[in-house]
Amino acid sequence: MATTRPAKLHFTGNDEADALLAEEPLALLIGFELDQQVPLQKAFSGPLELKRRLGALDAEEIAGMDAGELDRIFREKPALHRYPGTMAERTQQLAAAVASEYGGDASRIWMEAESGADLERRLLDLPGIGPMKAHTLIAILVKRFGVRPPGWEDVTPSHHTLADVDSPEALEDYQEKKRAYKASLKAARAAK
Repeated sequence: MATTRPAKLHFTGNDEADALLAEEPLALLIGFELDQQVPLQKAFSGPLELKRRLGALDAEEIAGMDAGELDRIFREKPALHRYPGTMAERTQQLAAAVASEYGGDASRIWMEAESGADLERRLLDLPGIGPMKAHTLIAILVKRFGVRPPGWEDVTPSHHTLADVDSPEALEDYQEKKRAYKASLKAARAAK
C-alpha cells in the first residue's frame, strides 16, 4: 500500500514533538494512548519527552523494562501525565502488544491491514485504544498518511476530528469546536 508521510502533525505547537508524531508510528500510538484527562498538547508531547528520557521509542525495549523503572520515568518532573503510574502501565501494555503482534513495528498495524474493518479491529485490540480513538486514528491515517485499505470509508468518521488539523490555526479551531461540543453536552445533561 503506497502511503505518504507529512512532515509533522500539528497537535502540540512544538515542531519537534509534532514531527516525531509523523515520523514514528509508535509515538503516534502513545500520544493517543496518553490522550485522556490531560490537554491535547500535553498528551501528544508525551512521546517526545518519553523518547528523551529513554533515548529511543522502541516497543520491545519498553515492553521489557522493569515496570517500576518505567513508572519512575513517567513520574519524573515534569510528570508525563496527570496519572503517571496508570499511563506508564498502559504504555508498557501498548508496547508489549506492538512487540508481540507486530514485531515491534507499529506501522505494520495499518500497513498490513487487509480492509478498513481489519484496521479498526487491529487498533481496537491495542490497550488504551477505544472506538473513538480508533476512528480518529483511522481518519488521520487516511487524511495525513494516505493509508486507504479497501472499505476505509466505512470506518472513518464523517464529522470533524483531529485528522482535520493541518495547521496551528486548525488546531485552535478544532479545540474551540470540541469545547463548544462538550459544553452543549453538559447543558443537555443539566436540562434533564
